[in-house]
Amino acid sequence: MRYLTFALGKGRLANTTLKLFEQIGITCEEMKDKDTRKLIFVNEEQKLRFFLAKGPDVPTYVEYGAADIGIVGRDTILQEGRNIYEVLDLGFGKCRMCVCGPQEAKELLRHHEQIRVATKYPRIARDYFYNKKHQTVEIIKLNGSIELAPIVGLADVIVDIVETGSTLRENGLEVLEEVCPLSARMVVNPVSMKMQQEKISRLITDLRTVISEKQ
Repeated sequence: MRYLTFALGKGRLANTTLKLFEQIGITCEEMKDKDTRKLIFVNEEQKLRFFLAKGPDVPTYVEYGAADIGIVGRDTILQEGRNIYEVLDLGFGKCRMCVCGPQEAKELLRHHEQIRVATKYPRIARDYFYNKKHQTVEIIKLNGSIELAPIVGLADVIVDIVETGSTLRENGLEVLEEVCPLSARMVVNPVSMKMQQEKISRLITDLRTVISEKQ
């Protein structure tokens, strides 16, 4: 019987996932050791393996079969565009992908003018403006504080994740349009879905039950 391997996005996402898994009887004591230098964590009894990865790498591990299952934010799934199945909304890590900017940028969006858009998520921004709004834009990829772009005149608007909106307000920016809702999702390798269908389907059903009880 082969192991079922999970790639978990590092940090808060992994911690919340493990708490959720414990509610359906899946545990991994090795992962609770804060001083460990291990890269792979194993539950021999349940034939499960876990490893932590940077968020953007999780869909890659899953697509290539290094992990059967991945837990990652929907923003990463959309941005990476990998050949994987998105099977379950885990219901935590909720936020929104939005177009943000100064109040006066509303008119530029309304009249479909050619504008510059700064973002960490060029694929998501491109899909939104070109395929949903049918608006021609110049997309500028940034890695740091995206809010800075409209303030210094680099871009007219930004596409970014919004949780509370407090950083935007502090810098004279606001949400102008919502691109899509985001949360943590479970993704599965297509081959694993066929080969380990019974085990994975049971896992999805158990998780779905726990999640629906919370709502």
